[in-house]
Amino acid sequence: MVFYFTTRCGSYTIYMGKDKYENEDLIKYGLPEDCWFHVDDLSSAHVYLRLKPGMTLDDIPEECLTDCCSLVKANSIQGCKKSSVYVVYTRWKNLKKVSLLCSLTSSMVDGQVGFHRPENVRRVKVEKNNPIVNALNKTKKELYPDLSKEQQNRLREIQLEMKEKRKAEEKQKKLEDLEKARIKEERSYDRIMNESNMTSNTDMQATADATAAEEYEDDFF
Repeated sequence: MVFYFTTRCGSYTIYMGKDKYENEDLIKYGLPEDCWFHVDDLSSAHVYLRLKPGMTLDDIPEECLTDCCSLVKANSIQGCKKSSVYVVYTRWKNLKKVSLLCSLTSSMVDGQVGFHRPENVRRVKVEKNNPIVNALNKTKKELYPDLSKEQQNRLREIQLEMKEKRKAEEKQKKLEDLEKARIKEERSYDRIMNESNMTSNTDMQATADATAAEEYEDDFF
């Protein structure tokens, strides 16, 4: 089961897993547009913000950032008791699954993540804000999505979008090449300076003198 929320501005979706086992699926089947949030150095829920295609971390509205940080703090057993905590966030594609062995049970610890590029992880301080959490909880929905299928469908959409983009770029390039060739032809030196289609000033003057001489001779006789 996955919990879904709507940001206070109404334009974005926030979601998180019910427990650490569902966090595993969220880590595995995220979308390229997802941004991940977690309380720094404390156990907490894994909260995700679904951005619009093409958005970066810098494009996240301040209000949405506060929504996500407040929600992840409220869903931390230790963090919710503190007046303030630090929250880290990064793009889903920057997450790296870390396999840690529990020495007591000799089993793998679920929900542990690292980062492909630690420099792309941001850290922000957040204060306790119950009114924001209460407002988000009013939009809460419990759903059972097929995360794997959603990921496959989205990746397929991205591939089609990239294919159409390449086609458009190739078509545009062909049009630009044709236009360049046309302009080059019009400005061609060989075409403009073709001697067979030219008459020099000397030729024109000679023709004019010969015509005048013939007319003079006709008048004389």
